Amino acid sequence: MALPVGSMSIFVSIASYCDPVLGFTLGRALATARRPDSLHFGIVDQSPAAAPQPAAAQLQPARLSYVKLEPVYARGPCWARALAMSLYEGEDWFFQIDSHMDFDAGWDERLIDQASALVAGRRGVVLSSYPNSFVFDQGRPVRRPATDKVLAHVVKPGAAFDPQHPVLGFEAHPAPVDQPLPGFHVGAGCLFAPGSFVDAFPYDPWFYFHGEEQGIAIRLFTHGWDVFHVPGLPVYHLYNNPDAGGPPRPMHWDAAHEALRQRTWWSLEQRSRARLAALVAGRPMGVYGLGSVRSVADYATFSGIDYAARTIAPRAYKPLLPEPVSA
Repeated sequence: MALPVGSMSIFVSIASYCDPVLGFTLGRALATARRPDSLHFGIVDQSPAAAPQPAAAQLQPARLSYVKLEPVYARGPCWARALAMSLYEGEDWFFQIDSHMDFDAGWDERLIDQASALVAGRRGVVLSSYPNSFVFDQGRPVRRPATDKVLAHVVKPGAAFDPQHPVLGFEAHPAPVDQPLPGFHVGAGCLFAPGSFVDAFPYDPWFYFHGEEQGIAIRLFTHGWDVFHVPGLPVYHLYNNPDAGGPPRPMHWDAAHEALRQRTWWSLEQRSRARLAALVAGRPMGVYGLGSVRSVADYATFSGIDYAARTIAPRAYKPLLPEPVSA
């Protein structure tokens, strides 16, 4: 799949939940982009009516498509990401991020260059990872990178399948290489792909949160698309931990928010786990289902994660490093 030289327009998909850092994220994405005029922000903002909201004039020369929802009506991250994806308008590239991110100068050009170098001869490519972190120190963003090379996804050490569901935990591990590595997992909060991703992989709103990334990864693989973890990823993530230093960020499943809803997050989570089990078992799911280019068994051979047998091979706990070249 080839894109014309100079194809720069990027749809930036953001699902935000009561996030006080959303404005910072938008401002930084705009200020650091090489071509801010080529950006189209698609935002689903699930926050109270009184909360500040971005204005199109503030984001010029980028474009803004914006949907505002009261938090009580929210149904989880995947549902919101499906809504955000629906705001796409044919841009050359699709970039799904979280609402609490920072960026290197020229991030847009760098991601396009990295993806373009991998596209030739492939059905499709996705660049993804759990990015390096940043924190706020006295209100200023401070980078806390684990590596300047590749962050590759692996199954969390010690993780195993639960007999009740196929959801697994994953981590990003530094890999000491300067070239892109093939991956078998994605980070939903940092996913860069050609715009054709939107038609090929519409976001499944019946997922809740856990299992979301596994579902995307196996859909990509079975449709013949390839995931890569790239060196020097030019984006950073504010992780929700005690030393993050930023303003408090509530979660969809917080008890105070749950008390206002008729449908609990746990019921949505249970449905999501069942959805992943049905997907990896190959149940027909229309546009949200598996492809026929590669099989679930092929995925087990590639990744070491065998959904049919509910086993995990040792290689799934390590980055997919290139074979050493013999002398």
